[in-house]
Amino acid sequence: MATILERERKDGSTAYVAQIVIKKKGHKPHREARTFDKLAAAKAWAKKRTKELKAPNVDFSKIGNRKRPKLRDAISRYISEYSVQMGRTKTQCLNTILEFDIADMACDDIRSHHLVEFARELGITRTAATVSNYMSHLGAVFTLARPAWDIALDPQAMKDAFVVCNRLGITGKAHRRDRRPTISEINRLMEYFDERCERYPDSIPMHRITGFAIFSTRRQEEIARIEWDGLMKSAKRVLVKDLKHPGKKKGNDVYCDLPDPAFSIAEAMPKSEVQVFPFNHRTISSHFTRACKFLEIENLRFHDLRHDGISRLFEMGLTIPQVAAVSGHRSWQSLQRYTHIEESGDKYENWEWVERIIQTVK
Repeated sequence: MATILERERKDGSTAYVAQIVIKKKGHKPHREARTFDKLAAAKAWAKKRTKELKAPNVDFSKIGNRKRPKLRDAISRYISEYSVQMGRTKTQCLNTILEFDIADMACDDIRSHHLVEFARELGITRTAATVSNYMSHLGAVFTLARPAWDIALDPQAMKDAFVVCNRLGITGKAHRRDRRPTISEINRLMEYFDERCERYPDSIPMHRITGFAIFSTRRQEEIARIEWDGLMKSAKRVLVKDLKHPGKKKGNDVYCDLPDPAFSIAEAMPKSEVQVFPFNHRTISSHFTRACKFLEIENLRFHDLRHDGISRLFEMGLTIPQVAAVSGHRSWQSLQRYTHIEESGDKYENWEWVERIIQTVK
């Protein structure tokens, strides 16, 4: 039958261990044990489980041999079955979780306080926003495990852990960046990239990619995926493959408007490859970062060019639908962060580098 034992943990807290022993003729005694933080929870589980085990036609040989899945089993299965729909960041986060102690816990043993402690451990070397991302990705595993694979992960434990982590500041939202490059900074970068291409003709043409990024408002990953077949000359639009979307990472292909300067830069590129800009997006980012460091341009990232490009469109007087047609945003809320107007008119009007880039490519 069931007994409840009270034990003191190493951290001084009290644990309640519910133990069940069932004896039936022809079988070895069946034993089960679960640990709880509260006495009431231990009693409730012991009562429910005892009733289940005393039901007729229970096969104790199967129960005794049943393997209790660990969290790593659920995560690995999730990655295996949903890798096509997942983005690179989510896959990396879930694989990283496998390196933590919680991955070796039995799924039916995991409670909200275990998840909170895991979040604390993550927070030692990560920001609150990053911890939120990890917990959100892990939460997807908790949501699917029981209904999809009959793995006993408790979605409510994850929800409770999220509430605690938010209250304690372990998780939180990322600080929104509003960094935009000045014309002087962009000119210095363009000169640096242009001179580098003069010295090393086979190097990545970062001055062209930088100009295209500003005027197209495209992310570095999207720029690297643009293909010649996706350029519509008559409508001046471009097919953006796998456009970033919170619920759909793969196959979210969307046509976006391409402003004249961006279209001119793209059209002038050599047509020797399938992609317009046949370069690895990580290489684009690292080249930009190294250039900023060399030129002592502080706190500027390649993604800030997208911010600058979208803000420029608002400064030029374009409406929300017109800007969204270029940027690919689907909601006004997503575009709100770009509406802090610094000036009216086109920041890059008569900018010499557009013509210089096009002529150089030709």
